[in-house]
Amino acid sequence: VQLQASGGGLVQAGGSLRLSCAASGRTFRPDTMGWFRQAPGRGREFVASIIWRSSTSTYADSVKGRFTISRDNAKNTVYLRMNSLEPEDTAIYYCKATTTDGDLYWGQGTQVTVSS
Repeated sequence: VQLQASGGGLVQAGGSLRLSCAASGRTFRPDTMGWFRQAPGRGREFVASIIWRSSTSTYADSVKGRFTISRDNAKNTVYLRMNSLEPEDTAIYYCKATTTDGDLYWGQGTQVTVSS
C-alpha cells in the first residue's frame, strides 16, 4: 500500500487549501484515515481523522471549525479542506491509514506554508 499526499503550498493567512491523500494497493481496506502535521522543531501532532465505514470524523481543537476531513470511497482518497489558515498551521502534513487488518501506513508529507 502506498499513500500519495498532495495539495500543499504557500498561502496567505485567511486563505484555503485542500490536501488529498490517495491510497493505492490491490488489497487496501481502510479502517481509519487521517492527517497529522509536524512544524519545525515540534513533534508530529494529530489534525483530523475519519472512520471509513461511518464517515465519523474527529478533529484537533486547534482546527475545529476551520478544517474538514472527507473521503471518497471509490477513489480510496481522503481530503482535508483547510479554511481560515493561520501562520501557526505551517507544517508538513502527513496522511496516515490504518487498515482493517491493523496495518499502518504513512504518506510522504506535503508542505503547507501560511504567510502572515
